[in-house]
Amino acid sequence: MTRMIRILCLALLTIGLVGPSLPARADDRDEKHEKCEKRIHQAEDKLRDAVNRHGEESRQARKRREELEEAKRRCGDHHDMDHHDDHDHEQH
Repeated sequence: MTRMIRILCLALLTIGLVGPSLPARADDRDEKHEKCEKRIHQAEDKLRDAVNRHGEESRQARKRREELEEAKRRCGDHHDMDHHDDHDHEQH
């Protein structure tokens, strides 16, 4: 009987310690994703402005393209996959 109580106590302790941290991780991922998306959108806006002001092949536009690619790389593959799916649907 005491063995069963020990196992139950250990299980409850484990759930008590691990359980509360799980939602925080999901919230943290959502927050990071939102920040990533914001950085990417800002980089896209800066690229669009550079193209409008200086031209498609300008030094400024090339710099802004590099910054956009860097923002996408930092955010990981989830962003690229989302946009590739959108482009695939537009092309077909």
